[in-house]
Amino acid sequence: QVRFVESGGGTVQPGGSLRLSCSASGFMFNMYAMAWYRRAPGKERELVARISNAALRSDYAGSVKDRFTISRDNAKNTMYLQMNSLKLEDTAVYYCNRGWTTASDDWGQGTQVTVSS
Repeated sequence: QVRFVESGGGTVQPGGSLRLSCSASGFMFNMYAMAWYRRAPGKERELVARISNAALRSDYAGSVKDRFTISRDNAKNTMYLQMNSLKLEDTAVYYCNRGWTTASDDWGQGTQVTVSS
């Protein structure tokens, strides 16, 4: 059974930092690209960042480029998202999933990130 467990969210002030983690199970983690998504209140879910299976390639949404860094540890079946210089508009529930172009139908509970002054 494919499973994703996101953690590391919280409430920070603008300009602050958070590091999210995604623990994956139920599939060959090192065979899949992985991605972070987010859903802000009243908005559609959007792709934030993605990373290839061997971490040789990564890609970011324009709104987070140069502020967020995606990484993975295939030995631990875990993916990370380092978020720096957080802005109010980064407030959302963050989810992880597998795949470079299409996410699987399996979604975790997500982790809430709130940026507030």
